[in-house]
Amino acid sequence: MKIAQTQDSPFKGIDVPSSGGKIDVNSTNIGDIITQILPYIFGAAGILLLIYLVTAGLSMMLSRGDPKAMQTAQSKITNALIGFVIVFFAFALVSIIGRILGISVFGNIFG
Repeated sequence: MKIAQTQDSPFKGIDVPSSGGKIDVNSTNIGDIITQILPYIFGAAGILLLIYLVTAGLSMMLSRGDPKAMQTAQSKITNALIGFVIVFFAFALVSIIGRILGISVFGNIFG
């Protein structure tokens, strides 16, 4: 008796045009799915950090000496850098836990 029947997915081997890579949506292991998606999440976080820092820097330059606008821009820069530190430590924590538990796929996320 089969409990679950396998079906062909219409999303089998989706091509990601921006990176040329493939995401296998037929993976049944949650670890494989996370490992395939994680580089895109870290890449998006880096792009968002850059955009956030540039817009905050522009708003600081365009504040024209207004203390409230200057304070808002400094707050945006501080929040962006705190977010970067959180993402960096999250990556480091995942890598360390992967090494401790002997999970080799975490070491190969970007390579």
